[in-house]
Amino acid sequence: MTSFRTRLALLGSAAALAAGAAVPAQFAGAHSAAAADQQQWVALGDSYTAGVIVAAGNTFEVPRDGCERTDRSYPQVIDRDLGGLFELTDVSCGAATIENVTDTPQNPIGRHLPPISEDPDYPFPAVPPQSEAVGADTDVITVGVGGNSLGFADFLTKCAQLGGENDGKGTPCKDALAADVPDRLKTVRHEYDRMLAVLHKRAPHAKILAVGYPTVIPRDAAKCGFGDLTKFGTITQGDLAWLRTDVLEPLNKAIDDSTGTQDAASFVDLYTSSRDHSVCDDTKWVEGFVTLPDQLSFVHPNALGHRNAADHIEDAMLNTLS
Repeated sequence: MTSFRTRLALLGSAAALAAGAAVPAQFAGAHSAAAADQQQWVALGDSYTAGVIVAAGNTFEVPRDGCERTDRSYPQVIDRDLGGLFELTDVSCGAATIENVTDTPQNPIGRHLPPISEDPDYPFPAVPPQSEAVGADTDVITVGVGGNSLGFADFLTKCAQLGGENDGKGTPCKDALAADVPDRLKTVRHEYDRMLAVLHKRAPHAKILAVGYPTVIPRDAAKCGFGDLTKFGTITQGDLAWLRTDVLEPLNKAIDDSTGTQDAASFVDLYTSSRDHSVCDDTKWVEGFVTLPDQLSFVHPNALGHRNAADHIEDAMLNTLS
């Protein structure tokens, strides 16, 4: 992203200083001041923020808390790029809902998904609401959440089941679930509005960057071969088209619209830049149900997807310094 690269070049010397680059003794005081001037950044969100899957890197925190933050997730990528300017607190967590960000503790599941997989460290202790990491000294908040509140994983599971039962024909999932979608989206919008209000109250001077979801399903669902577990398994083409236009795109719109309720909030669009990198594209930024040879990914961004997210979010973060 040109604007990000330009800004980063302009700020490069300050970043190096604040990151602890070797400096002469007479500049030691300046170095301390630069470090003290780091912007306090808190990263909130669900598995699309935390990373979770092996294709998004390795978990690195010991002891594990079950949230499965990975070293190639976008908060960690940004921290390596801009760590001299922003000090990161990352409390994102796989399977988090909007309410888990706002005010409800979460019981992380790690990689415990029986009968498919069992996590030897499960069960994990509850983690506090993510908003508790935000305070009056927070300068920037990034938050990527909403898919679990909408029930997107449940949609995928049910659509695969119904598609298999119907031999890949028709729109059995749409026929079964479409009536509930408007109410689900209204709930997401209400909960998101409340979350932004709580974050603003906890950090009145912080800029809130609401991160949308990337393109997951291509415009041409025929790219997604029926029965291919590296894509969408047994979800029909008709149901994939419905999920894209009536579920995922409205989810992003609900998040974008919600940012209008807070002057301190703005929307970071990942959908447009990832349109040619869906689960079913050759250069995918989102994995399908399975990543070969045997990794369960269940439709999550890989390291390339997190790199793209980092580029867009970095640009928005640098704009907060203007």
